[in-house]
Parts: sequence; C-alpha cells; structure tokens
Amino acid sequence: MPWALPGLPLLATVHAQLQAGRVTAILGPNGAGKSTLLSILSGQRMPPSGRVLMAGQRVHHRAVRELALQRAVLAQDTTVAFDFTVQEVVEMGRYPHRHAPSPHEARIVRDAMQATGVAHLAGRSVNTLSGGERARTHLARALAQVWEPRPDGTARWLLLDEPTAALDLAHQHHAMQLVRRWALEQGVGVVAVLHDLNLALRYADDVLLLAAQGGVAGPVDDILTPDAVARIWQVQCTPGAVGRWGASAPHDGLNPCRGSVMQEARVGRCAGPCRCQWMPVDAIWGHLGLKSSF
Repeated sequence: MPWALPGLPLLATVHAQLQAGRVTAILGPNGAGKSTLLSILSGQRMPPSGRVLMAGQRVHHRAVRELALQRAVLAQDTTVAFDFTVQEVVEMGRYPHRHAPSPHEARIVRDAMQATGVAHLAGRSVNTLSGGERARTHLARALAQVWEPRPDGTARWLLLDEPTAALDLAHQHHAMQLVRRWALEQGVGVVAVLHDLNLALRYADDVLLLAAQGGVAGPVDDILTPDAVARIWQVQCTPGAVGRWGASAPHDGLNPCRGSVMQEARVGRCAGPCRCQWMPVDAIWGHLGLKSSF
C-alpha cells in the first residue's frame, strides 16, 4: 500500500499483515509517515492506492460506527475543546455502544480510569491536567471503547499514535505493559507509533519500519537491528551488556528480566524464554545525570 499526502511525494510503500494478540510498533524518522499510516489503518484517511483489510473487509468500505465498535484510536493531539471532566472524556469511549450498551457501562469507565491511573482525577476538568495526565485519560477512553470482547468474536484493535510521548519514565513503562497485557491476555491487536527504540525492543512483538527506501515489517528481532538503526537514524549500535532491573521478575513477557539496552551505542535482547527487553537501572539514572540507589 503506497501512500502520500496531497501535493507531497510518496512517503513509503508498505505490505504488511498485522496480527491480533500481538504488539506492533510503527517506527521511523520524523516525516516518514508513521501517523499518516496509522490514520489509514484506522480508516480515517483513504490510501491513494492499495487497500486495508480488517477481518477480510475493506476498512474504508465499512461504516464509521461499525469500525468504532472494533477499533479505538489514540491520536497524538489530545486537546479537548470543551471543559469536560476526566470521567466524561472516558465515557465518550462508550458512545459507539449506546445502541446496545453493556450492563457494566459504569464499571467499564471506572476500571479503565483505574487501569491508566487517572481514577483519582475523575472529577477534574481535562483542561486542567498535565500533558501526561491528559494522555493517560485518553488512553483510558480508548481502552473503554474496546473493553469487552465482541459478541461475534472478531478481534479488537488499539491504534495508538505516540502513546508515551507525554509520559514520564514510569508511566511510559506502565502504559506499554498495560497494552501488552491486553494483547497477550485478551487477544487485542495493538499498533503503536513509537519513537523510543528501547520501548519497541522491550514491548513489541513486531515492527513496521518506515524509511525513504520503503517500509518493511516483521518480528522485532529481525527488523530492528544495529544495521537498520545505523542506516535509518545514523546511530551506531553494538551489542550491550547483561544486567538487572532492580529485583528479579518472572519471565512472563510483561516484566523486565535480564537483557540489554539500545541507548547511544548498545542494543540487545533478553536471553531468557520471555525474550523481553530492559534498560539497566544505572543506564536510566545515568542518562538523567543521577546515581541509582538500588
């Protein structure tokens, strides 16, 4: 599927099959077309050629209401024009279900806010929040939209445009762990535009890498290599050292264990069965100019 914005040159051509139950990271330099691609995948923008299929049907031939029951979108810009409360914004995620509401509507909203850590802000105006709090509010809205399995068994999708951009370090990992858990435990397909290669290495199963030469998709181990990083971002990477992140954690695919980090000049993967990624404590605090006390 090639695509471009009107009046601009072709950004990339992509042939990919995204799977529910997996986390796919869309990566690439600024201007590569990551957000444009996500808007095409969500049905918000038409591709100039090619097609996007969901459950065997063309996305752009389906009614908006029908799409909204199956996929939720988190945009980069989370500005809200009116003075809605946090709870009201999250409740908007349930709007597509108004014709056949769940018997658990109130609980879904409450649990979604709890999941992203904004339940204590429920009564606050969303326009008084920090950027990170507002981003977590909209993530809760997206989760609420696809909270329950579909009656017909079709896959649910979360399409997230830079979901961690406004978040601090702890909330970045919490958000990515949350959506990865949804993928692993509930079979939800997660597609996230990311700039942080460490987060992609650690939480993504697959990568869709965009560059001037075109798009390439596949398992993260095969695609996000030192050679690819050097070619696309002009940053040299070499295998990193093994260490630990605080206390040990189980190899369940959600928690950090042993592995190495891509930062400046290091890249690697966990050698354990979970194949997760991590950033050593000293690397985190060293990057912040601090010394860890773990």
